[in-house]
Amino acid sequence: MFRPVLRRSLARPMRAAPVMRLSMRMQSTVPPPQRSNVNVKKWGLLVLGALAVGTTIYSVSNEKGEPKEFLEAEKRAGKQEKQAGPAFSEDQVSVIFVLGGPGAGKGTQCAKLVNDYKFVHLSAGDLLRAEQNREGSEFGELIKHYIKEGLIVPQEITLSLLQKAIKENYEKNYTKFLVDGFPRKMDQALSFEKQIVPSKFTLFFECPEQVMLERLLERGKTSGRADDNIESIKKRFRTFEETSMPVVRYFDSQDKVVKVRCDHPVEDVYNQVKQALTAKNIK
Repeated sequence: MFRPVLRRSLARPMRAAPVMRLSMRMQSTVPPPQRSNVNVKKWGLLVLGALAVGTTIYSVSNEKGEPKEFLEAEKRAGKQEKQAGPAFSEDQVSVIFVLGGPGAGKGTQCAKLVNDYKFVHLSAGDLLRAEQNREGSEFGELIKHYIKEGLIVPQEITLSLLQKAIKENYEKNYTKFLVDGFPRKMDQALSFEKQIVPSKFTLFFECPEQVMLERLLERGKTSGRADDNIESIKKRFRTFEETSMPVVRYFDSQDKVVKVRCDHPVEDVYNQVKQALTAKNIK
């Protein structure tokens, strides 16, 4: 009579065990709470916000019409150590940049302006060559290499030499300066105006490359300059087109460029220059 009851009571634990194992397996397969979803959403919003800001900045920059080269150069200049401000104010000194390809005749025209307008002519190239030949110069060999290869000398050297020359002449009561052959690239232009003084405008001498080549080869017969050979000349042409023309375009976008054709006789070119200075109220 009691056997069936005993069988049922003994069977119950055996039936319960699989249920417990199943329950444990079910618990182990339940995924953990997804706490990171909130963080992911937060990061997503931050990324979208950054993209929106970047797009706005890009749009504003394009609306200003600033050349791409300027924007890239400004980034590089921004990484440099911040200065307290320009060494001189525009009321203290007037600086005119004189730019043009190698052999455009910048030096010839600057010499005439010095005589008639009492400018101080600062040739970046002459300053570098003088420093190159100065006994004991720590930069002599470096400058020599860059000039020979038709490359641009590091701006820290050129800026230092220009600032020193302007300071020395300013202390002698000279206030008008022609900076010839500089700036040769965008970061030089930005650094000069931030560290030394903003320029008044840029005189840009336009000249066909073939005319400049003929002038330089002729000059090379007597100049003794290491860079007056056809190989260096061609390198200088490429460097000017790639790095200096963006400077001209940038200042032109600010209405701070006076263009002068210089494949005419010297006096004709000079008459154009004088007319340009009169228009800019330079006496």
